[in-house]
Amino acid sequence: MNLIALGGVIGAGLFVGSGVVISSTGPAAVVSFLIAGLITVLIMRMLAEMTVAKPALGSFYVYAREAMGNRAGFAVGWMYWYFFVIVVAVEAVAGGRILQLWLPGVPLWVLSLGLLVLLTGTNLVSARSYGEFEYWFSSIKVVAIIVFLVLGGLYLLGFWPGSHGGVSNLVSHGGFAPLGIGAVLAAVVPCIGFYTGAEIVTIAAAESAEPKRAIARAMRSIIFRVVLFYVGSVFVVVTIKAWNSPETAVSPYAAVLDVLGIPAVSTIMNGIVLTAVLSCLNSALYTSSRMLFALTHHGDAPRAFTRLSRSGVPRRAILAGTVVGYVSVIAAYTSPDLIFQFLVNSYGAVALFVYLAIALAQVTLRRRLQRDDPGKLGLKMWLFPWLSYATIALMALVIGAMAMLPGTRSQFWLSAVTLVLILLGYEVRRRRGTPPAAEAPPDTPRPQLRNAPGADLA
Repeated sequence: MNLIALGGVIGAGLFVGSGVVISSTGPAAVVSFLIAGLITVLIMRMLAEMTVAKPALGSFYVYAREAMGNRAGFAVGWMYWYFFVIVVAVEAVAGGRILQLWLPGVPLWVLSLGLLVLLTGTNLVSARSYGEFEYWFSSIKVVAIIVFLVLGGLYLLGFWPGSHGGVSNLVSHGGFAPLGIGAVLAAVVPCIGFYTGAEIVTIAAAESAEPKRAIARAMRSIIFRVVLFYVGSVFVVVTIKAWNSPETAVSPYAAVLDVLGIPAVSTIMNGIVLTAVLSCLNSALYTSSRMLFALTHHGDAPRAFTRLSRSGVPRRAILAGTVVGYVSVIAAYTSPDLIFQFLVNSYGAVALFVYLAIALAQVTLRRRLQRDDPGKLGLKMWLFPWLSYATIALMALVIGAMAMLPGTRSQFWLSAVTLVLILLGYEVRRRRGTPPAAEAPPDTPRPQLRNAPGADLA
């Protein structure tokens, strides 16, 4: 569970996307990542409180449904599913592009489809297959970041050959915030996107033998480690390499390793980024299938996706997500500037909508639990209700900024279109006479890690 939480957050965004934030913010990108990390910590604490009190198949989808009604639950569940099926496509294409550096003669769509088929197969076998792949992917990423932090620390302290130590780069190229405080605050928007994925652990917990214990342990420590990894590694980058260097914008980690004189920098970083991409692809396949399964359990999706394999895997739900992935990969080949670009932009703010719903649901459910069953509050949100209200205000501010900033405005509005279409889907389903409120019968099966082969993921 700990590695699932880490693996869900540490993706290609950290290794590559952070360079874009640094180049548009300066050394103060450290502050942007710190603010985004604190917001993520607060959201995850709120989610952990609900999950420990009431572990549920579908996690925050169920909590939004209970707190704000069937329409809100339907919207949250389908938005999250849509978010991760697009992640499947984006990561498959990204992985194909990295492989093409080593296999230039193979078409991109062939490599992307190959990765998609490979990881779909591992998810279809059993939940343990997902867990084992994610264990190794996450381990490689975590080790890579720790080594990077250690090497960077040695350089900054003057213990690395040829280094003079110090942090003068923080202010020697136009100051700490050369592009102004506005750029620092604007960068919080994409930074929160980089942290998206920590909530996957609450979905996986439903399949573990001891969900309450798994969630409590993971959420108490892992999120802070993730913030440390992001903020610490960005700090190392901007102190060792000039923030306005072209190499920093393209691949910040490779730029630092080059300064340190590490041989075969390009190959090393391509391998690490490929691992991060495969990890995200693996997690996206798992998460989208479990969310779709949870939607069926509450009558919010076709019952055909409820069926499980003998190893306890919702194979139809997995394949449903990969179909969208296959179509998107083909679109990336046939229409990269129209269809694929639309898909990429149409999910940019969806995760933020879901995070806001998590915060709103926590306030409502916390009050109910305090009134009806306070003994279930084994893990509490700090300084309730004021810190919960502050978190909601911060999320609303981030979403509002995304709508106003030129660089993210199109993503916000296309994501809003996605939300409107999902709400229209709810109305269609309601008018057809099968209200989403219809609960699944008590004997509806659930995926269970403990009933699957090698059920020791937790």
